[in-house]
Amino acid sequence: MPRRRNRKTYRFPWRGGNRFELLSDGNTYLPRMLAAIGAAREFVLLEMYLIKSGDVTTRFIDALLAAAARGARVRLLLDDYGARGLKHSDRQRLQESTVRLAWYNPLQYRKRARNLYRDHRKLLLADAEVAFIGGAGLTDEFDPGLQRGMYWHDVMLQIEGPVLQDWAALFLETWHTCADDDRAFESVLPAARGDGQQGRIALAAGPHAHEINRSVVKRIRTAEHRIWIVTPYFLTTWKIRRALRRAARNGIDTRLLLPGPYSDHPWVSHAARGVYRRLLRNGVRIFEYQPRFIHAKVVLCDQWVSLGSSNLDRWDQHWNLDANQEVDDQRFAHSVERLFSADFALSDEIDYASWRRRPWQQRVRERLAGLLVLWLQRLSRWWG
Repeated sequence: MPRRRNRKTYRFPWRGGNRFELLSDGNTYLPRMLAAIGAAREFVLLEMYLIKSGDVTTRFIDALLAAAARGARVRLLLDDYGARGLKHSDRQRLQESTVRLAWYNPLQYRKRARNLYRDHRKLLLADAEVAFIGGAGLTDEFDPGLQRGMYWHDVMLQIEGPVLQDWAALFLETWHTCADDDRAFESVLPAARGDGQQGRIALAAGPHAHEINRSVVKRIRTAEHRIWIVTPYFLTTWKIRRALRRAARNGIDTRLLLPGPYSDHPWVSHAARGVYRRLLRNGVRIFEYQPRFIHAKVVLCDQWVSLGSSNLDRWDQHWNLDANQEVDDQRFAHSVERLFSADFALSDEIDYASWRRRPWQQRVRERLAGLLVLWLQRLSRWWG
Protein backbone atom coordinates (compact mmCIF):
# COMPACT_ATOMS: atom_id res chain seq x y z
CA MET A 1 0.00 0.00 0.00
CA PRO A 2 1.42 3.48 -0.89
CA ARG A 3 2.91 5.61 1.84
CA ARG A 4 1.14 8.72 3.03
CA ARG A 5 2.64 11.95 1.76
CA ASN A 6 1.75 15.60 2.03
CA ARG A 7 -0.92 16.31 -0.56
CA LYS A 8 0.54 19.76 -1.30
CA THR A 9 4.13 18.74 -2.08
CA TYR A 10 5.79 17.19 -5.09
CA ARG A 11 8.23 14.42 -4.40
CA PHE A 12 10.62 15.00 -7.30
CA PRO A 13 12.20 18.33 -8.35
CA TRP A 14 12.50 19.86 -11.79
CA ARG A 15 15.77 18.80 -13.43
CA GLY A 16 17.39 20.38 -16.48
CA GLY A 17 19.80 18.83 -18.94
CA ASN A 18 17.51 16.05 -20.20
CA ARG A 19 16.61 14.87 -23.67
CA PHE A 20 13.06 13.74 -24.45
CA GLU A 21 11.83 12.13 -27.67
CA LEU A 22 8.21 11.29 -28.41
CA LEU A 23 7.69 7.86 -29.99
CA SER A 24 4.36 7.11 -31.63
CA ASP A 25 3.03 3.55 -32.06
CA GLY A 26 4.61 0.18 -31.44
CA ASN A 27 6.54 -0.03 -34.69
CA THR A 28 8.60 2.90 -33.35
CA TYR A 29 8.96 2.36 -29.62
CA LEU A 30 9.05 -1.46 -29.38
CA PRO A 31 12.28 -1.79 -31.48
CA ARG A 32 13.86 1.08 -29.49
CA MET A 33 13.05 -0.61 -26.20
CA LEU A 34 14.39 -3.97 -27.38
CA ALA A 35 17.55 -2.29 -28.65
CA ALA A 36 18.09 -0.64 -25.26
CA ILE A 37 17.80 -4.02 -23.52
CA GLY A 38 20.15 -5.52 -26.11
CA ALA A 39 22.77 -2.84 -25.45
CA ALA A 40 22.56 -3.01 -21.65
CA ARG A 41 25.69 -4.27 -19.90
CA GLU A 42 25.10 -3.31 -16.26
CA PHE A 43 21.40 -3.55 -15.50
CA VAL A 44 17.85 -3.53 -16.87
CA LEU A 45 14.87 -2.43 -14.78
CA LEU A 46 11.45 -3.17 -16.27
CA GLU A 47 8.16 -2.33 -14.53
CA MET A 48 4.98 -3.24 -16.39
CA TYR A 49 1.26 -3.39 -15.73
CA LEU A 50 -0.23 -5.04 -18.83
CA ILE A 51 1.71 -8.03 -20.13
CA LYS A 52 0.24 -10.94 -22.06
CA SER A 53 1.89 -13.91 -23.73
CA GLY A 54 2.38 -13.50 -27.45
CA ASP A 55 4.94 -12.48 -30.04
CA VAL A 56 5.77 -9.13 -28.41
CA THR A 57 6.24 -10.59 -24.95
CA THR A 58 8.34 -13.45 -26.34
CA ARG A 59 10.70 -10.94 -27.93
CA PHE A 60 11.07 -9.07 -24.67
CA ILE A 61 11.62 -12.22 -22.62
CA ASP A 62 14.28 -13.33 -25.09
CA ALA A 63 16.00 -9.95 -24.79
CA LEU A 64 15.85 -10.00 -20.98
CA LEU A 65 17.26 -13.52 -20.81
CA ALA A 66 20.08 -12.56 -23.17
CA ALA A 67 20.91 -9.51 -21.05
CA ALA A 68 21.00 -11.63 -17.91
CA ALA A 69 23.17 -14.25 -19.66
CA ARG A 70 25.84 -11.67 -20.50
CA GLY A 71 25.99 -10.52 -16.89
CA ALA A 72 23.56 -7.62 -16.67
CA ARG A 73 21.44 -7.48 -13.54
CA VAL A 74 17.83 -7.75 -14.71
CA ARG A 75 14.90 -6.86 -12.47
CA LEU A 76 11.35 -7.41 -13.72
CA LEU A 77 8.46 -6.02 -11.67
CA LEU A 78 4.98 -7.07 -12.83
CA ASP A 79 1.55 -6.28 -11.49
CA ASP A 80 -0.12 -9.52 -10.45
CA TYR A 81 -3.48 -8.59 -11.96
CA GLY A 82 -2.15 -6.96 -15.13
CA ALA A 83 0.02 -10.03 -15.83
CA ARG A 84 -2.78 -12.57 -15.55
CA GLY A 85 -2.45 -13.18 -19.31
CA LEU A 86 1.17 -14.30 -18.97
CA LYS A 87 1.31 -18.04 -19.56
CA HIS A 88 2.92 -20.49 -17.15
CA SER A 89 5.58 -21.38 -19.73
CA ASP A 90 6.70 -17.75 -19.96
CA ARG A 91 6.75 -17.37 -16.20
CA GLN A 92 8.83 -20.53 -15.93
CA ARG A 93 11.35 -19.28 -18.48
CA LEU A 94 11.91 -16.17 -16.41
CA GLN A 95 12.03 -17.97 -13.07
CA GLU A 96 14.57 -20.51 -14.33
CA SER A 97 16.96 -17.76 -15.43
CA THR A 98 18.99 -15.23 -13.44
CA VAL A 99 16.29 -12.60 -14.07
CA ARG A 100 14.86 -11.44 -10.73
CA LEU A 101 11.07 -11.44 -10.98
CA ALA A 102 8.75 -9.78 -8.45
CA TRP A 103 4.96 -9.43 -8.32
CA TYR A 104 3.18 -6.33 -7.11
CA ASN A 105 0.31 -7.03 -4.68
CA PRO A 106 -0.50 -10.70 -5.43
CA LEU A 107 -4.24 -11.26 -5.51
CA GLN A 108 -5.65 -12.87 -2.35
CA TYR A 109 -9.28 -13.01 -1.26
CA ARG A 110 -8.50 -12.15 2.36
CA LYS A 111 -7.02 -8.79 1.29
CA ARG A 112 -10.47 -7.57 0.30
CA ALA A 113 -10.21 -4.02 -1.10
CA ARG A 114 -6.41 -4.05 -0.91
CA ASN A 115 -6.55 -6.21 -4.03
CA LEU A 116 -7.63 -3.07 -5.88
CA TYR A 117 -4.23 -1.43 -5.37
CA ARG A 118 -2.41 -1.98 -8.68
CA ASP A 119 0.93 -0.96 -10.18
CA HIS A 120 -0.19 0.73 -13.41
CA ARG A 121 3.23 2.17 -14.35
CA LYS A 122 5.17 1.30 -17.50
CA LEU A 123 8.91 1.85 -17.23
CA LEU A 124 12.07 0.48 -18.85
CA LEU A 125 15.44 1.72 -17.61
CA ALA A 126 18.72 0.43 -19.13
CA ASP A 127 22.21 1.16 -17.76
CA ALA A 128 21.28 4.64 -16.48
CA GLU A 129 21.59 5.68 -20.12
CA VAL A 130 18.02 5.62 -21.38
CA ALA A 131 14.49 5.11 -20.10
CA PHE A 132 11.12 4.60 -21.76
CA ILE A 133 7.85 5.55 -20.07
CA GLY A 134 4.29 5.88 -21.31
CA GLY A 135 1.02 4.05 -21.61
CA ALA A 136 1.82 0.95 -23.66
CA GLY A 137 1.93 -2.63 -22.42
CA LEU A 138 3.66 -5.75 -23.65
CA THR A 139 0.90 -7.33 -25.71
CA ASP A 140 0.46 -8.02 -29.42
CA GLU A 141 -2.25 -5.31 -29.60
CA PHE A 142 0.47 -2.64 -29.64
CA ASP A 143 2.41 -4.04 -32.61
CA PRO A 144 1.16 -2.72 -35.99
CA GLY A 145 2.91 -5.59 -37.77
CA LEU A 146 0.68 -8.12 -36.02
CA GLN A 147 -2.70 -6.41 -36.07
CA ARG A 148 -3.45 -5.57 -39.75
CA GLY A 149 -4.29 -1.93 -39.09
CA MET A 150 -6.22 -2.46 -35.85
CA TYR A 151 -3.31 -2.02 -33.45
CA TRP A 152 -3.71 0.19 -30.39
CA HIS A 153 -2.52 3.73 -31.01
CA ASP A 154 -0.22 4.74 -28.16
CA VAL A 155 2.94 6.72 -27.39
CA MET A 156 6.05 6.23 -25.31
CA LEU A 157 8.65 8.75 -24.23
CA GLN A 158 12.37 8.08 -24.61
CA ILE A 159 14.36 9.84 -21.87
CA GLU A 160 18.05 10.56 -21.36
CA GLY A 161 19.58 12.69 -18.62
CA PRO A 162 19.45 13.43 -14.88
CA VAL A 163 15.72 12.71 -14.47
CA LEU A 164 16.59 9.02 -14.93
CA GLN A 165 17.84 8.94 -11.35
CA ASP A 166 14.30 9.79 -10.19
CA TRP A 167 12.79 7.05 -12.36
CA ALA A 168 15.34 4.60 -10.93
CA ALA A 169 14.52 5.67 -7.38
CA LEU A 170 10.80 5.26 -8.08
CA PHE A 171 11.30 1.76 -9.47
CA LEU A 172 13.54 0.68 -6.61
CA GLU A 173 11.16 1.94 -3.94
CA THR A 174 8.38 -0.24 -5.31
CA TRP A 175 10.75 -3.13 -6.01
CA HIS A 176 11.92 -3.25 -2.40
CA THR A 177 8.34 -3.53 -1.18
CA CYS A 178 7.92 -6.67 -3.33
CA ALA A 179 11.34 -8.34 -3.22
CA ASP A 180 14.31 -8.72 -0.91
CA ASP A 181 17.16 -7.45 -3.04
CA ASP A 182 20.37 -5.44 -2.96
CA ARG A 183 20.40 -1.69 -3.50
CA ALA A 184 23.42 -1.58 -5.79
CA PHE A 185 21.53 0.23 -8.55
CA GLU A 186 21.04 3.32 -6.43
CA SER A 187 24.69 4.33 -6.77
CA VAL A 188 24.43 4.60 -10.57
CA LEU A 189 23.36 8.07 -11.67
CA PRO A 190 23.07 9.39 -15.24
CA ALA A 191 25.13 12.29 -16.50
CA ALA A 192 23.57 15.67 -17.21
CA ARG A 193 23.30 17.04 -20.75
CA GLY A 194 24.11 20.72 -20.91
CA ASP A 195 21.71 21.61 -23.71
CA GLY A 196 18.88 19.41 -22.50
CA GLN A 197 15.29 20.02 -21.53
CA GLN A 198 13.58 20.45 -18.18
CA GLY A 199 11.50 17.65 -16.66
CA ARG A 200 9.92 16.38 -13.46
CA ILE A 201 8.08 13.21 -12.44
CA ALA A 202 4.58 13.57 -11.00
CA LEU A 203 2.89 10.69 -9.19
CA ALA A 204 -0.47 9.14 -8.48
CA ALA A 205 -0.03 6.49 -5.82
CA GLY A 206 -3.30 5.72 -4.19
CA PRO A 207 -5.41 8.00 -2.02
CA HIS A 208 -2.60 10.17 -0.62
CA ALA A 209 -0.58 11.25 -3.68
CA HIS A 210 -2.52 13.22 -6.27
CA GLU A 211 0.41 15.01 -7.90
CA ILE A 212 -0.58 14.22 -11.50
CA ASN A 213 -4.14 15.51 -11.29
CA ARG A 214 -3.06 18.48 -9.17
CA SER A 215 -0.48 19.46 -11.79
CA VAL A 216 -3.00 19.10 -14.61
CA VAL A 217 -5.64 21.20 -12.85
CA LYS A 218 -3.08 23.90 -12.09
CA ARG A 219 -1.87 24.04 -15.69
CA ILE A 220 -5.42 24.11 -17.06
CA ARG A 221 -6.26 27.03 -14.80
CA THR A 222 -3.16 28.99 -15.86
CA ALA A 223 -3.11 28.13 -19.58
CA GLU A 224 -3.08 31.10 -21.95
CA HIS A 225 -3.48 29.58 -25.41
CA ARG A 226 -4.36 25.89 -25.53
CA ILE A 227 -5.33 22.82 -23.52
CA TRP A 228 -5.25 19.57 -25.47
CA ILE A 229 -5.84 16.24 -23.72
CA VAL A 230 -5.93 12.67 -25.00
CA THR A 231 -7.01 9.81 -22.75
CA PRO A 232 -8.65 6.44 -23.46
CA TYR A 233 -10.93 6.57 -20.41
CA PHE A 234 -12.43 10.00 -19.78
CA LEU A 235 -13.74 9.42 -16.27
CA THR A 236 -12.01 12.41 -14.76
CA THR A 237 -12.65 14.21 -11.50
CA TRP A 238 -15.14 17.05 -11.37
CA LYS A 239 -12.25 19.48 -10.74
CA ILE A 240 -10.70 18.71 -14.11
CA ARG A 241 -14.02 18.96 -15.94
CA ARG A 242 -14.87 22.25 -14.23
CA ALA A 243 -11.43 23.67 -15.05
CA LEU A 244 -11.87 22.66 -18.70
CA ARG A 245 -15.28 24.33 -18.92
CA ARG A 246 -13.95 27.56 -17.39
CA ALA A 247 -10.93 27.59 -19.70
CA ALA A 248 -13.12 27.15 -22.78
CA ARG A 249 -15.47 29.93 -21.67
CA ASN A 250 -12.42 32.18 -21.30
CA GLY A 251 -11.43 31.65 -24.91
CA ILE A 252 -8.68 29.04 -24.43
CA ASP A 253 -8.43 26.47 -27.24
CA THR A 254 -9.67 23.49 -25.20
CA ARG A 255 -9.84 20.10 -26.89
CA LEU A 256 -10.35 16.48 -25.87
CA LEU A 257 -9.22 13.55 -28.03
CA LEU A 258 -11.12 10.42 -26.97
CA PRO A 259 -11.87 6.93 -28.35
CA GLY A 260 -14.44 6.63 -31.10
CA PRO A 261 -15.93 3.33 -32.28
CA TYR A 262 -13.08 1.18 -30.91
CA SER A 263 -12.33 0.59 -27.24
CA ASP A 264 -11.25 -2.29 -25.03
CA HIS A 265 -13.91 -1.14 -22.51
CA PRO A 266 -16.89 0.22 -24.52
CA TRP A 267 -18.97 0.78 -21.38
CA VAL A 268 -16.34 3.27 -20.16
CA SER A 269 -16.69 5.22 -23.40
CA HIS A 270 -20.48 5.25 -22.94
CA ALA A 271 -20.03 6.57 -19.38
CA ALA A 272 -17.62 9.24 -20.61
CA ARG A 273 -20.12 10.43 -23.22
CA GLY A 274 -22.53 11.09 -20.40
CA VAL A 275 -20.54 14.25 -19.50
CA TYR A 276 -20.17 15.58 -23.06
CA ARG A 277 -23.19 17.86 -22.93
CA ARG A 278 -21.93 20.36 -20.35
CA LEU A 279 -18.44 20.38 -21.86
CA LEU A 280 -19.72 21.04 -25.38
CA ARG A 281 -22.17 23.67 -24.17
CA ASN A 282 -19.30 25.57 -22.57
CA GLY A 283 -17.11 25.49 -25.68
CA VAL A 284 -14.89 22.44 -25.09
CA ARG A 285 -14.16 20.76 -28.44
CA ILE A 286 -14.42 16.95 -28.38
CA PHE A 287 -12.89 14.70 -31.03
CA GLU A 288 -13.42 10.94 -31.27
CA TYR A 289 -10.58 9.03 -32.92
CA GLN A 290 -11.87 6.81 -35.75
CA PRO A 291 -9.23 4.44 -37.22
CA ARG A 292 -8.52 2.28 -34.17
CA PHE A 293 -8.44 2.27 -30.35
CA ILE A 294 -6.49 5.24 -29.02
CA HIS A 295 -4.71 4.32 -25.79
CA ALA A 296 -2.41 7.36 -25.40
CA LYS A 297 -2.38 9.51 -22.26
CA VAL A 298 -1.02 13.03 -22.92
CA VAL A 299 -1.81 16.54 -21.69
CA LEU A 300 -0.54 19.62 -23.56
CA CYS A 301 -1.07 23.03 -21.93
CA ASP A 302 0.71 25.79 -23.86
CA GLN A 303 4.28 24.37 -23.88
CA TRP A 304 3.90 22.15 -20.79
CA VAL A 305 3.39 18.41 -21.36
CA SER A 306 2.40 15.59 -19.01
CA LEU A 307 2.80 12.09 -20.46
CA GLY A 308 2.82 8.68 -18.84
CA SER A 309 0.59 5.95 -17.46
CA SER A 310 -2.16 8.03 -15.85
CA ASN A 311 -5.60 8.01 -17.48
CA LEU A 312 -6.63 10.99 -15.30
CA ASP A 313 -9.59 8.92 -14.16
CA ARG A 314 -11.00 8.64 -10.67
CA TRP A 315 -9.72 5.06 -10.35
CA ASP A 316 -6.15 6.42 -10.51
CA GLN A 317 -6.93 8.71 -7.62
CA HIS A 318 -7.75 5.85 -5.28
CA TRP A 319 -6.07 2.63 -6.37
CA ASN A 320 -3.31 2.89 -8.99
CA LEU A 321 0.40 3.52 -8.79
CA ASP A 322 0.91 5.84 -11.76
CA ALA A 323 3.68 8.15 -12.90
CA ASN A 324 3.87 10.85 -15.57
CA GLN A 325 6.83 12.71 -16.97
CA GLU A 326 6.26 16.45 -17.04
CA VAL A 327 8.24 18.41 -19.64
CA ASP A 328 8.37 22.19 -19.93
CA ASP A 329 10.05 22.89 -23.27
CA GLN A 330 8.89 24.61 -26.44
CA ARG A 331 10.68 22.26 -28.85
CA PHE A 332 9.19 19.17 -27.25
CA ALA A 333 5.76 20.80 -27.17
CA HIS A 334 5.98 21.23 -30.96
CA SER A 335 6.47 17.48 -31.42
CA VAL A 336 3.45 16.77 -29.20
CA GLU A 337 1.44 19.36 -31.12
CA ARG A 338 2.23 17.60 -34.41
CA LEU A 339 1.03 14.30 -32.96
CA PHE A 340 -2.24 15.83 -31.76
CA SER A 341 -2.82 17.59 -35.09
CA ALA A 342 -2.37 14.34 -37.02
CA ASP A 343 -4.79 12.55 -34.70
CA PHE A 344 -7.39 15.35 -34.82
CA ALA A 345 -7.36 14.97 -38.62
CA LEU A 346 -8.32 11.31 -38.21
CA SER A 347 -11.13 12.08 -35.77
CA ASP A 348 -14.76 13.15 -35.92
CA GLU A 349 -15.56 16.32 -34.02
CA ILE A 350 -18.71 16.17 -31.92
CA ASP A 351 -21.09 19.05 -32.62
CA TYR A 352 -23.24 20.28 -29.72
CA ALA A 353 -26.41 20.66 -31.78
CA SER A 354 -26.16 17.19 -33.29
CA TRP A 355 -25.17 15.73 -29.92
CA ARG A 356 -28.46 16.92 -28.44
CA ARG A 357 -30.28 15.02 -31.22
CA ARG A 358 -28.58 11.68 -30.60
CA PRO A 359 -30.87 8.61 -30.38
CA TRP A 360 -32.57 7.76 -27.13
CA GLN A 361 -30.93 4.33 -27.14
CA GLN A 362 -27.54 6.01 -26.92
CA ARG A 363 -28.72 8.17 -24.04
CA VAL A 364 -29.87 5.07 -22.16
CA ARG A 365 -26.50 3.37 -22.65
CA GLU A 366 -24.71 6.47 -21.35
CA ARG A 367 -26.98 6.67 -18.31
CA LEU A 368 -26.62 2.99 -17.44
CA ALA A 369 -22.83 3.06 -17.91
CA GLY A 370 -22.58 6.16 -15.72
CA LEU A 371 -24.59 4.49 -12.98
CA LEU A 372 -22.35 1.41 -13.25
CA VAL A 373 -19.22 3.53 -12.77
CA LEU A 374 -20.78 5.27 -9.76
CA TRP A 375 -21.86 1.93 -8.28
CA LEU A 376 -18.39 0.42 -8.73
CA GLN A 377 -16.76 3.39 -7.02
CA ARG A 378 -19.11 3.22 -4.05
CA LEU A 379 -18.77 -0.54 -3.81
CA SER A 380 -14.97 -0.38 -3.82
CA ARG A 381 -14.96 2.21 -1.04
CA TRP A 382 -17.46 0.26 1.02
CA TRP A 383 -15.51 -2.95 0.47
CA GLY A 384 -12.38 -1.20 1.72
